[in-house]
Amino acid sequence: MTWLWIPITLIAAVLQTARNAAQRGLIKTAGTLGATLVRFLYGLPFAVVWLAILHYQHPPVVNADAPDVSAAFLMWVSMGGVSQIIATAFLLLAMQTRSFAVATAYAKTEVLQVALFSFVLLGEAVSTGGMVAILLSVVGVMLLSVKPDAQMGDGGAGKRWWSEWLSPAAFYGIVAGGLFGLSAVGYRGAALQHPDWTPFYSGAFNLVWAQAIQTVLLGGWLLVKNRQALMMVMREWKLSLAAGFLGATASAGWFTSFAMHNAAEVRALSLVEVLFGFFISHQWYKEKTEKRELLGMALLLLGLAVLVTSVS
Repeated sequence: MTWLWIPITLIAAVLQTARNAAQRGLIKTAGTLGATLVRFLYGLPFAVVWLAILHYQHPPVVNADAPDVSAAFLMWVSMGGVSQIIATAFLLLAMQTRSFAVATAYAKTEVLQVALFSFVLLGEAVSTGGMVAILLSVVGVMLLSVKPDAQMGDGGAGKRWWSEWLSPAAFYGIVAGGLFGLSAVGYRGAALQHPDWTPFYSGAFNLVWAQAIQTVLLGGWLLVKNRQALMMVMREWKLSLAAGFLGATASAGWFTSFAMHNAAEVRALSLVEVLFGFFISHQWYKEKTEKRELLGMALLLLGLAVLVTSVS
């Protein structure tokens, strides 16, 4: 069932959109890093339960009491977890310099960068159809996210769109995208260390290790640098628990997909969450849709269709 990663990725994108909505309310009280910790700290117990269920129902290896944890596995999963945290920090820097939508658009260059990292670090090349799909999808995201010339720069309407790519926001966003790409490749590399395991078990096992590492690192940082944010995360435990559950289920989907398929095409398909967010935003706030956005949606949908038909 080589196509199974496609519905799993789509479900993960829906769950991630719901998780983002749940986390949004925590940003005002706990800050962005505090809200980010929620997905790891409160998601970890759910990830452990999911792994325990899979382990006792379908052990990964015959006659194995405990899964093997090699140095190579720890290297890959640590690379994934640490890169994801640092990427979040650079994304925050981009958002402080420019708007959320513009910073997110730069970060979505991840999809192109992960294709390069997958080839260099894992030797996994993207198919021709997959690369065409990635290019179409990234251009579509840019059109959906980046504002027209008159709205993009502090220098007025005369400022050209391409000058934005030379700005600090572009640098921070592209670095964030690269680090998110390294994170995806790290998780894919971790999954490849256990080729005999089922994708579901491999995904759950990798998820537990990644979220444990991230909880310790980010939780430790907040403990030293911002205890108030950490206390707010504990105080808002009901909303945090909901966000953690949604985050754990979404991440379980991503990690399972990484165990089934190459990281570049999984992350390309995950761009469907941009469409989900766009439709939710326009449905709730009744915003007018511009021609540029319609073209962006068309290119993104075309890219996703090319991707699905070329790999399924």
